[in-house]
Formats: sequence, structure tokens, C-alpha cells
Amino acid sequence: MGNRQKFAILHGARRIWAVSSIHGQAAQLDRLHFALTGRLAFGDRLVYLGNMIGRGPDTINTLNALLRFRSLFMARPDAFACDVAFLRGSQEEMWQKLLQLQFATDPRGVLQWMLDQGLAASLEAYGIDPGEGLREAAAGPRQLTRWTSALRQGIQQHPGHYELLGNLRRAAYTKEHSGEEGLLFVNAGLDPARPLEAQKDSFWWGAAHFTDMETPYDGFARVVRGFSPHHPGLELGNFTATLDAGCGFGGKLLAACFGADGRIEDQIEA
Repeated sequence: MGNRQKFAILHGARRIWAVSSIHGQAAQLDRLHFALTGRLAFGDRLVYLGNMIGRGPDTINTLNALLRFRSLFMARPDAFACDVAFLRGSQEEMWQKLLQLQFATDPRGVLQWMLDQGLAASLEAYGIDPGEGLREAAAGPRQLTRWTSALRQGIQQHPGHYELLGNLRRAAYTKEHSGEEGLLFVNAGLDPARPLEAQKDSFWWGAAHFTDMETPYDGFARVVRGFSPHHPGLELGNFTATLDAGCGFGGKLLAACFGADGRIEDQIEA
């Protein structure tokens, strides 16, 4: 499980702050960051659990806030870039597929489905008309390639956005000095029957049976996710934790601080 292209490894973490799905709600994220600043301690790590964009109206300021807080976090004594992890959620997965839409078998159908799942808000934030995308998708691959190229250029006009969205990790996990894994962080779920490297889309579409886990997954003390279709708030199972109070659906943004053993030590609601 050492593939850093897929997974973020949080070495030597004393505590881990995990942030639920943000869904483009920049004002709530700012309030959460303000509260979090005064609670950080030596040895803390930070994981954003995906779905940072989508549905909400303020994708640009959300990503700006994430980049800004990452810099503040790393400016702390003894902090490193690897102490902050950004995970890919279903919204970011759709965003990556959007940039390659011209290769889809049914690009118009795929785009319409993604728009219905909340991606329209992210497009509009960058000044892109979703209706134009549907028209170009119906016109053919050449026109659609021009449209996706224009979208890519629009993102690149905002410093750091393209790089952030292009370098997300599928999951994050803590690793103790003994080599044993402690906590696993994912977006929406996983398939308990598959090893970590074989999860693929299960991380963002595998929410169905997450809370039914009756044994530890792959030796992890707890698996923490940041999105649930039911938005239960903070929900703890024997070996799982869900952080989702419906941010982007009219609810709150949550952050929880986990000790190395998986116990909740602190939480923030914004």
C-alpha cells in the first residue's frame, strides 16, 4: 500500500482531523477553518474527504480557501506537505471524466447524468454554460474537444486549481512506526471483499453497505468516510465513522478529530 500516486500516507500522526464533503460551500468552509485554527496541536494531520466541489455555488472560493489553509497548516512548526491530504470524491471523479468527455461512447448522455449529480454548479462557477456543453456533445467529437479544452484553460486561469484537482488521492491512511495501519479515510465507502488497491470506483460509489461492516477492514481500527446519501451527521459504528451532515444539501459542514486508536477527540460544526 505504498503507492503515493493513489494513496496518501500519514506518518507519525498523533491526531487526524477529517473534513466532510464541502460541496462548494465556501462560507461554511471558512467558518470551519477559523474554528480549526485554534484547535490544532503538534502532530495533527488533516484530511479532506472529497466532494470539495459540486452542488454548491462557490467552487472557486472553496478551492482558494483549501489552498490557503493548506499553506497555513504547513507553516506550523514541524509540519510537512504530506501532513495534508485531499481525497477524490464522486464530484472530483466526474470532473476528471468531464475533461475527457470526447472519448465517451455517449458523451451527451454522460454529461447530462453528471449535471444531474451536481456538476453544473462547478461548471457555472468557472463561467462555463452547461447547455453549451450538451450542444457540443451532440455536435461531435471535434466540437466537444474544443469545449473541454476551453474548460481546461478556464480552470488554469485560477492558480493552483488545476493542480489540486489533478493530484487527489483515492484514500489516506495512518501508518505507525511499527508498520501497522491504524485509520483509513475514504470518500463514500469501499468494498470489504476487495483489497485496497482493487477498490477502484468503490471509494466514491460504494456507499451501500458501509455501515454494515462487522469486522475491521484489512486490519484498520476504523474506516472514516465523508459522504453518505443519507447525511446522518456524525455516525459511529464499531469499525466505521461517517461525517456528513448534509453540507451542500442545506446542512452543516463537519470536521472530527480522531486519535490514533480511532476514538473521537474533538469535533467542529459549521
